[in-house]
Amino acid sequence: MFKNQLKIALRSLLKRKVFSLINIVGLAIGFGCAIIVFLFVSHHLSYDKFHLNGDRIYRFVTEEQLDGIHYSASVPPGFANAFKEDYAYAEKMAKVVYWGDEVLTIEDRNLKINMDEEVRFVEADFFNIFNFPLINGSHEVPLNEPNTAVITEDMAERLFGQEEPVGKAFLFGNKELITVTGVLKEFPVTSDFKSSIFISFPTLKSFSRFMSSESWGGISTNLMCFGLLHPNQDIEAIEKSIVAYPEKFRPNSKNKHVYKLQPLSEMHLNTTYGGGINRSTLWIFSLIGVFILGMACINFVNISTGQSLYRSKEVGMRKVVGGVKTQLFWQFMIETLLTGFLALLAGIGLCFLVLPWFNSVFELTLSMGSLLNIVAIGFILALLGLVTFFAGSYPGVLMARVAPISALKNQLSANDIGGSNTRKVLVIAQFTIAIILIVGTVVVNKQLSYAMTSDLGYDRSAVVMVEIPTNDVLPVQVEGLKERLSKFSGVEKISRCLASPGAAYLEWSTSVQYNNKAEAEEFSIMVKAGDKDYVDTFGIPLVAGRHFVEKDTLDEVMVNETFARKVGITNVNDLLGKQIAINSGRVKASIVGVVSDFHDQSFEGSINPVFIGPLVDVYNEFAIKINMAQASQTLSDIEAEWTKLFPEFVFNYDFLDERVAEQYQKEQQFLSLTKAFSLLAILIGCLGVYGLISFFIGQKTKEIGIRKVLGSNLGQILKLLTKDFVVMILLAGAIASPIAWLVMNRWLESYQYRTQISWWVFVLAIGGVILITMTTMAYKTIKAANADPVKSLRAE
Repeated sequence: MFKNQLKIALRSLLKRKVFSLINIVGLAIGFGCAIIVFLFVSHHLSYDKFHLNGDRIYRFVTEEQLDGIHYSASVPPGFANAFKEDYAYAEKMAKVVYWGDEVLTIEDRNLKINMDEEVRFVEADFFNIFNFPLINGSHEVPLNEPNTAVITEDMAERLFGQEEPVGKAFLFGNKELITVTGVLKEFPVTSDFKSSIFISFPTLKSFSRFMSSESWGGISTNLMCFGLLHPNQDIEAIEKSIVAYPEKFRPNSKNKHVYKLQPLSEMHLNTTYGGGINRSTLWIFSLIGVFILGMACINFVNISTGQSLYRSKEVGMRKVVGGVKTQLFWQFMIETLLTGFLALLAGIGLCFLVLPWFNSVFELTLSMGSLLNIVAIGFILALLGLVTFFAGSYPGVLMARVAPISALKNQLSANDIGGSNTRKVLVIAQFTIAIILIVGTVVVNKQLSYAMTSDLGYDRSAVVMVEIPTNDVLPVQVEGLKERLSKFSGVEKISRCLASPGAAYLEWSTSVQYNNKAEAEEFSIMVKAGDKDYVDTFGIPLVAGRHFVEKDTLDEVMVNETFARKVGITNVNDLLGKQIAINSGRVKASIVGVVSDFHDQSFEGSINPVFIGPLVDVYNEFAIKINMAQASQTLSDIEAEWTKLFPEFVFNYDFLDERVAEQYQKEQQFLSLTKAFSLLAILIGCLGVYGLISFFIGQKTKEIGIRKVLGSNLGQILKLLTKDFVVMILLAGAIASPIAWLVMNRWLESYQYRTQISWWVFVLAIGGVILITMTTMAYKTIKAANADPVKSLRAE
């Protein structure tokens, strides 16, 4: 029985090749989108799920409450040991310090590697909390002694080739000789710990006094604290217990801390604390995938109900020879299932083609092999079943209820085949989704363009950032290198600094006291350490006073206009000569200049009060403004001179404008996604329009013939065929515009500095959909309008 119905369904699809192909292509796009979204969402939801006792692992985080609430995925260095000593909530506690930009050297192999964010200093209990076993399966990771490390399999091969790595040593940061005591299995790709080298925590003393101490004086974003709690702990009770810690350990600080516990399961899914992605983003991805698949189902319903008119005699004959409603219904459902199955295969093939591009955009390693598990197979089968039901049931019911006499006499009314109003509502829904996606794409692109082209308050063009290794090099030697570099013809300006003005990756926020006040201000200040050429190199305008003069001791600094507003000064000249102290009073100086405000972070954050001063001990980079016409030769000259002073280090540089662009990587990814989904929505809409216009022309063949006989010209006939579609698009635009405005305005609210959603965005989206729709209809409508009326009337 089923075989016969399957054969009938296949013959029916082949008989209507064009419309079957339109349905298959539309559903294939929908299935492809749904599968990629499934891979993407399931990948992010599976992060850190492989750890034993993962439900008991928590990260300790901080809300900093000063002139606003700031969130940090860290706690003061002294927190972990204090928590262990004061409370018995945790079985294990461990601090982790993220460390990068150091050179790793193996002299006997003549190997030097710049370790960019690949090294972690960890306390020994880190491996008792997390499930990262050695290659022999043991969880007893030997990492108690100073100057010891464990490394991953890939790193072992990279450093030592095929030799046994245990017992071998490497020089880290040109400071400490580190002995390898174990080799770890490679981490799953869904781990938030991407490190390949883990060094024992006592070794950290040689690299950071602050983070290796028990200080409560501040927070470093490089330090994290994890705990494995005893079973069945009350998290709210724990958080209430540590409310008193700031008063106990930081009684004089205006920067009030509130310490909280974040479950491991939320670490990757909460960007507030530096996670990889927000759950809301996953919901947006999922909804867009549902919308695209929904559009494909709408196409199927519209085209199938439209084709019912031409299948009326077939349905009538089946009823005359004994076919009942249920048989006809299931016959159509089998046709839908067959169409869906073919579309599913095509959609999987589409995924194979698109996935490499998707991975490159989002920097992922998603694989089609991830679909070869019970959950994924269940999802795909459920998806096929749902699409078959929603796309096939309504046309199936319509066909099953057709009266045989009306069908055989070809006297079906519009209501018998679903009603024109129903199809119009479905088409309007399609256009609404397409317009919302187009508006979203334009707004994201507009905001990204605004961020990338706006005046940041400093010059980012043709500025090269070059690292200054700090090991065993005197400041006078670095100053000598600066003088030599400044003499190159391609070097226009040069400065020594901690980081560039907008370096969000390296923030130094601290307390500030103004005008000899005993207490700190109710806000923190961002420290931009740089020499006397810092402001000129980055082109930051001076609005009052002068540049500071560098001396043996720091006694002159500059601030920005926001600082003036924060301390209640309206005339910036009134700041000149006033005293300022930062870092709990350890750094004191006189304000000699005020610079114009500049964006010290991305457009998501407000401009902060800024302190600019010659803090020689923390200089980390050269900022070099070069002549781009001589860029290649200048960079070669800089490298040669730099290497003379730092022969044991690897020369690296970045262009500042590229660093700024990296701050908006997530926006770039979101823009790529909305562009792709918008194009797919438009493509599905075009397929549906092509199918529907064929149906409408078939319905209006006689009317067109009569109008032409009565004298209607080509323009009037085209108006007859297209006006309904234009009206539907305008209605869709009226529905989509407020929805799109609300959604995108909410998205823009996350930016302190943002573009406006202009009226022309909606005109562009609606006009674009009209243009694309008219282009899609052009061939069919012009052909129908030019048809011989005599033939069409004779055929009727």
